[in-house]
Amino acid sequence: MPKPLKRWILAALVVSAIVFPLAGTWSDPWLWSYVAVWSTAAAYAMFSMDEDLARERFRPPSASADRIALGFMRVVALSHIMVGALDTGRWHLMAPVPGGIRALALAGLAGGLGTFYRAMRENRFFSAVVRLQEDRGHRVIDTGPYSIIRHPGYAGLVLAPLFSGLALGSWAALAFERHLTAAIELLGLRHDFNHSVGRIRLDTQPDKEIRRGERLLRRHAHLERFIPAER
Repeated sequence: MPKPLKRWILAALVVSAIVFPLAGTWSDPWLWSYVAVWSTAAAYAMFSMDEDLARERFRPPSASADRIALGFMRVVALSHIMVGALDTGRWHLMAPVPGGIRALALAGLAGGLGTFYRAMRENRFFSAVVRLQEDRGHRVIDTGPYSIIRHPGYAGLVLAPLFSGLALGSWAALAFERHLTAAIELLGLRHDFNHSVGRIRLDTQPDKEIRRGERLLRRHAHLERFIPAER
């Protein structure tokens, strides 16, 4: 079986194994729609990702400088899906989310995931860790969505969880999303500064990027203490 197909099946099974058993039902069409959005996005990602990038993302050669923030983000992301499934199927902590809002949220979730995976497809250096990939011919990407927005991957990461809880039908899941946004901001700080340093080392606009990196550190000094120093 081809590796992309195996990865897609695994991704679809993981989401299904979380949502349906925790919700306690296999007959809710909204939950099937939610899983379908995730599965479709995962298919787009897995089948458009070349094996070189897949190895970089799934088996990076070095540990991430953002391992604390990245781990926190993954735990919160998983937790908000679990809480959303439990709430919509069993807990019913708050009033149900209206069908119109859920439909819009599903579209927003699809847009967020699509933006994230489109950035991954365009950027063959879309690693899961922060590092200058000199072994892979690292260069600055300024095509596709990167010609419109500096970090389209982060834009998708912000959009997807914003709509995910509502798409599940749970207002309670929204409570987790502010923590997820904080983790994304931590990741964005390190990646943005790393981008500036990378551009310096790649000899593109060095003076401008040095000044930008210094501004980033001053602006986010209160967050930098949460991120371990690179070794």
